[in-house]
Amino acid sequence: MTFLHYLKSCPPSAVRSLILQKKPSIRNMSSTAGGLRPASVVVLHRSLAPAFEKFCQANSGPLPLLGRSEPGKWTLPTLGTAPDTRTGRPQFQKYEFGACTGSLASLEKYSEQLKDMVTFFLGCSFSLEGALEKVGLPRRDPAGHVGAYKTAVPCVHVAGFCCPLVVTMRPIPKDKLERLMQASCSTVGQPIHIGDPELLGIKDLSKPDYGDPVVCQPGDVPVFWPSQLTGLEAVSSCKTPLAFTSAPGCTVMTDLKDMESPANRLTPEGIPEVHLISQDPLHYSITSASAARKIRELETIIAVDPGNRGIGHLLCKDELLRASLSLSHARSVLITTGFPTHFKHEPPEETDGPPGAIALATFLQALEKGVSMIVDQRALSLFKKLVEEAVEQGVMKTQTPILTYQGGSAEAAQAFLCENRDPKSPRFDHLVAIERTGRAADGGHYNARKMNVKHLVDPIDDLFLAAQKIPGISSTGVGDGGNELGMGKVKEAVKRHIRNGDVIACDVEADFAVIAGVSNWGGYALACALYILNSCEVHERYLRKAVGPSRAPGEQNWAQALPSITKEENMLGILVRHKVRSGVSGIVGMEVDGLPFHSTHTQIIQKLLDVTSVSM
Repeated sequence: MTFLHYLKSCPPSAVRSLILQKKPSIRNMSSTAGGLRPASVVVLHRSLAPAFEKFCQANSGPLPLLGRSEPGKWTLPTLGTAPDTRTGRPQFQKYEFGACTGSLASLEKYSEQLKDMVTFFLGCSFSLEGALEKVGLPRRDPAGHVGAYKTAVPCVHVAGFCCPLVVTMRPIPKDKLERLMQASCSTVGQPIHIGDPELLGIKDLSKPDYGDPVVCQPGDVPVFWPSQLTGLEAVSSCKTPLAFTSAPGCTVMTDLKDMESPANRLTPEGIPEVHLISQDPLHYSITSASAARKIRELETIIAVDPGNRGIGHLLCKDELLRASLSLSHARSVLITTGFPTHFKHEPPEETDGPPGAIALATFLQALEKGVSMIVDQRALSLFKKLVEEAVEQGVMKTQTPILTYQGGSAEAAQAFLCENRDPKSPRFDHLVAIERTGRAADGGHYNARKMNVKHLVDPIDDLFLAAQKIPGISSTGVGDGGNELGMGKVKEAVKRHIRNGDVIACDVEADFAVIAGVSNWGGYALACALYILNSCEVHERYLRKAVGPSRAPGEQNWAQALPSITKEENMLGILVRHKVRSGVSGIVGMEVDGLPFHSTHTQIIQKLLDVTSVSM
């Protein structure tokens, strides 16, 4: 029997006594002591204890506080019989004025100083190895302890404690990601990032800040969890004259069980779903099964085909879900709309597009994201008036910048999208087109009747083409006929199934193609999906990387930013006052695509809100 197997077979009390002995071989306690929970230790002067406790509470992902002692006391009644931190294993690190000045096997020589110090016990992520074993992943532990990395993600600052989040990484084959979620989230908690380490500010996985690297194999995806080693960075940041911490890879073992208790086990609806939202950089997002189900309901609602155009042939599963996940991670979004189908009238725009674009912009503003709109120079005055009046009538809360682009080359498009023309510094990280005329294969811009309106259109398509070559910019196209910007993703289906599709099909792809019976509905659905995601505890924790307080939707007034029948009626009324016509009929009146607002559109809006308003 190997020593590790012997440890696993020992009762907890026997393992605890072994840990207390000064045996150099017992340091990394991963997967041992099945009935005990590992904890790392931070020992600080009593004057710092209240601030550090608040710091842990504010950053509970990396620093789950199991308990704290009274000054000078070394057992924790709420945790059972914990080892005496003065004399037992593990090794400790000593900090003086923020610098680590040595490693210690015992704190006995500091007994006098310890009388005025408080011990904090923090939960550890070592049980992660058990989660990996559950999904059939072989252990790839390095010779020492698994590496951890400082990130560019700041923890919430409390008093003198100010430090970056520290994470640990395990490489996971991409076909095992879903099973890993089910296993890990009921034990050690969900990861905080899946994908490219540079999105966390980690430059080189082969050079961890703590411990030893785990090598990624072909087909692996880096998955990151918060690490209790964040506590070491916090101690260093406060620059106190004297402090102690557990050494990396060392723990004390408490009697607090680390089993899957019913209270901690996630329900099937709470188990995260994992979705790829970007290939370059590689990025996955997660949300609960419940939130994903609701967004799929939204997708079904908007997929009705009142014009019998055949849009059902264009539908791709989960495009709304993945588009909204990507938008949820975005910091700055550029939205375009405008289809000058009525080229014999002034203005030539139609009533489908602007309401959906403004509804999405309004909710993105509520999420405190940067939002701009881009339109044809010819239509700039019209859209400025539409936005001004939307704010006056309560459709939008604040105005959004309205831009134009008339570049005409790939270089000009890249310069527009990037700060100082640098593709590593994009101004926007998501482009959205809602009922925006799209360039066909022959370079024309066609309405459904095959009429070319290219002379009324600026080359905004070039921005979507340029974005495909700039890492970090994603794109979404919303359309209802296949001739809209972004529908190049489904152009073959458009050519086969949509009337005049061989001529009108847009040739420019977006990363996500959201298909709707009326494009405005797609804009409404994206806003509702973002509400659902940001109200989902699983997704919200992933967004904030498990640091800082959670954002409650009630506190953010997100519900007021959702589209509503009243707001959309007001928005359509604004368009009518500016003589904007219905797309199909050409009527100046309360209809969109030939469908009356007060029956067809109100029903769709209400159905979307009914799904969205169900408590998460």
